[in-house]
Amino acid sequence: METMEIDSEKNLVRQQCAYYSLDEAFGIQKETYRGQQYSQIYFARLHLMRTLLYSLVSNWKPHLPVCRVLALEQGKECIIVGTLYKHMKLKPCILDEYSKERSATPLVQPHNFMHADDHLVLEDESGRVKLGGNILSLLDVLQETEAGEFLVQDFLEAGLPPQIKLPLISTGDKYVVFVSGLSIGSDNCNPLQVQLLIDHITGHLGDEKEQSIASQIVHVVIAGNSIEIPCGLLNGQNLASKDLSRLSEPIKELDILLSQIAAGLPLDIMPGPGDPANFSLPQQPLHRCLFPGSSAYNTFRSCTNPHLFELDKISFLGTSGQNIDDLEKYSEAKDKLEFMERTLRWRHLAPTAPNTLGCYPYTDRDPFFIESCPHVYFVGNQDKFATRVVKGSEGQLVRLISIPKFSETGVAVTLNLRDLECHALSFGTQLSS
Repeated sequence: METMEIDSEKNLVRQQCAYYSLDEAFGIQKETYRGQQYSQIYFARLHLMRTLLYSLVSNWKPHLPVCRVLALEQGKECIIVGTLYKHMKLKPCILDEYSKERSATPLVQPHNFMHADDHLVLEDESGRVKLGGNILSLLDVLQETEAGEFLVQDFLEAGLPPQIKLPLISTGDKYVVFVSGLSIGSDNCNPLQVQLLIDHITGHLGDEKEQSIASQIVHVVIAGNSIEIPCGLLNGQNLASKDLSRLSEPIKELDILLSQIAAGLPLDIMPGPGDPANFSLPQQPLHRCLFPGSSAYNTFRSCTNPHLFELDKISFLGTSGQNIDDLEKYSEAKDKLEFMERTLRWRHLAPTAPNTLGCYPYTDRDPFFIESCPHVYFVGNQDKFATRVVKGSEGQLVRLISIPKFSETGVAVTLNLRDLECHALSFGTQLSS
């Protein structure tokens, strides 16, 4: 990659870093849905987790036997490993659309589907059991009760995966900028805010000190929902020529904006739920033909969602937000960072897929299983910026980052590769009276 100047008169040269993509784990080469059942990805997931948890049981409760669901006996304490399912009264069902009694169903569905009658079930290949007890979380240790349920006394989770030691960076500050929810084409999008963000990244904003900081930005990640197409156009009808123009305008505008960034530094763009990409996870890269201007630069990379990559041997893992937003629907918890931490400790990016979160029906593997612990874990399209560091029992350190929707907050996020310190970049455009 060529050295990129910020300002030749002031001898400001942009910093660089080594980039390595690991997105092949989320690539789908020969997509087909013929003859594939979602049960296969559940079996693959259960096999992975069972193998892992069995290796941990000997240090956890070595005196207890491990058995399958159908081998459980009344009054006998034992360990069982299975898939946790939450039976929810309010959870939407596709068949409700065709029910004769659908008129009795509220037209407005709640955002959260919790109900007092909800209960948990644990299942494996042999069967399923209803769970009881006060500990209703990830559940593994069960004892049968008189009511036919199984009393949960304790549970074991996988914990953070093994992590490659964080490399020492002695070359000074290097920054990565994260932004999501640009929503180009929406009513919430403020073109001035977006242009201020781009000018800051490219070094065309501020005094010499600001430009010096901009020269230390080495990478930009756009985490989903970059455009918003008017819903009225997507009604399944043939579009008139003027409507076709309205459909393509947000994409053309985004390409112009991304070209400004790609001309100066490397850029990763991930698809999100509102972008012109496949719906189910893992979302495949946005097609390069959508970005004729940006894709002319070798710094432009269209990536998958989830996105896995390394910068100067620092590991990054992130999504555009669907996995965390879906978890929120089935829990009373509100802390998005808590959801993020749990997916790491469960070693699974999308624990609600494919039940309530769309995903490709893999037959031989589960790509959402987290084999190696990242150093940075980010999630886009959230309500607000939040961050903290998670520590594992074997010395793992993970920086969690919740990236807010830029169109609603005017906030991007910057991360220093030197020490993984994280801060918000706020771009306000209101003029004081």
